[in-house]
Amino acid sequence: MCELNRAKMTSVRRDVIEFGGSGPGILLLHGLMGSGALMASNGPARAIAALGYRVILPDLRGHGDSARPHDPARYPPDVLADDGLALIDHLGLDTYHLGGYSLGGKVVLRLLARGARPARAIVGGQGLDALDAESDRTDGYRRTLAAIANGDAFEPGSPEEALAGWLTQAGADPRAIGYLLDSSVATPRDALAQVPTPTLVVAGEGDSRGASAGELAALLPNGQVLLIPGDHLTALGAPEFADAILNFLK
Repeated sequence: MCELNRAKMTSVRRDVIEFGGSGPGILLLHGLMGSGALMASNGPARAIAALGYRVILPDLRGHGDSARPHDPARYPPDVLADDGLALIDHLGLDTYHLGGYSLGGKVVLRLLARGARPARAIVGGQGLDALDAESDRTDGYRRTLAAIANGDAFEPGSPEEALAGWLTQAGADPRAIGYLLDSSVATPRDALAQVPTPTLVVAGEGDSRGASAGELAALLPNGQVLLIPGDHLTALGAPEFADAILNFLK
């Protein structure tokens, strides 16, 4: 957990970090191989909390302090949306905001498609392929995660070695996350057309997903798009990302 916020953070559950003020709740979902604690230390959460919002950062299934069973049956189709709806109910959220980055942004779209109705929603680091069950990156992730779980060695300096190092740093479980990838389902475009929630789609200018972020926003009746400095890895921590969210929530 982020040292700066340790004294001010509380947990409503072991796998959920909560901090900030008594204002409207905002549920923020982290990306693949991330965690709520990492979202707190490298993202807009602190800036949002500083303005009095109640910031809620759950660990997605298979990540952080959430359950990470090595049983494929524990990762049924659309399980992250199931978990998100259950958490909203568990927390008794009525008027609230919802946001996510990367995988978290994809889950936000699933929650909206399945009936979640936050006051405002933020989809970060995503484009049109967030609607697909799998992107052209998924198979690569799956193979690398399986190799890491098997203890395979990687070529020094390779992307696979970098991913293995990140998993170690994040304390993530490669086998559990591999199972989680198989739970993804597609989001029909016409489902988004029924979503009234004002939604901001925000992505880095150097993120390949940003090229179709505008098309994704156009599928939502009240969608808008904003491109900010950075790529997929750096845009989350850019001050422009926090500014975009805060301006959108006003």
